[in-house]
Amino acid sequence: MLISILRTLVLYVFIILAIRLMGKRQISDMQPSELVVTLVVSDIASLPMQNTSQPLLSGVIPVLVLVSLEIATSVIMMKSRRIRRLVCGSPVVVIKDGELLQREMRRLRLTTEDLFAQLRQQDVFTLDDVQYCIVETNGTVSVLEKPEKRAPSVEQLGIKAEDNKLEAVVISDGELLKASLTLCCQNEKKVRNILKENNKSLSDVFIMTLDSAGNYKIIDREKKK
Repeated sequence: MLISILRTLVLYVFIILAIRLMGKRQISDMQPSELVVTLVVSDIASLPMQNTSQPLLSGVIPVLVLVSLEIATSVIMMKSRRIRRLVCGSPVVVIKDGELLQREMRRLRLTTEDLFAQLRQQDVFTLDDVQYCIVETNGTVSVLEKPEKRAPSVEQLGIKAEDNKLEAVVISDGELLKASLTLCCQNEKKVRNILKENNKSLSDVFIMTLDSAGNYKIIDREKKK
């Protein structure tokens, strides 16, 4: 039993590292090759977990090979548009200038129910509002509304917009997040000074946000009863 648990832990950590090597895509954003590798990796890794008589390397080596192939394929697709089109396909326009292209929908085997569900996820509830609708290679939908239905930009309204700086969580549950300091162009000294001004220590703070302009917000940690 202990051996099975240890093997599972080893494979669990190894698969996380392998998936991290492949990138940070969500399942819904994956290209076909990435999704296939992810599914096959999970299937291969389950075999040594269930069968303790099977060598651990029989699960590790195929996963390494698959991840290496996926990385190599990604590099090749970056350099060759033809290979990328072959593996991932091309975006398909299903609504053009407000006209629904039924032929393209049939080619994609995209039902009207699926299309309307995708439009609703883009906050579009009426087909008449759509000028262009494109089905991307990962299956998601991009929508361009008709000019009269688009929200006007600040530039079009002639309003001077306030420049909101990037805000990041720099303290989470009493822990200083140094990577977030880099994100908001601040440093640890700045955080320490703010805490000192507010008579607080790291352990007193549940969340602290900070932006590149120096604006901050502190939420105290609740006292244990």
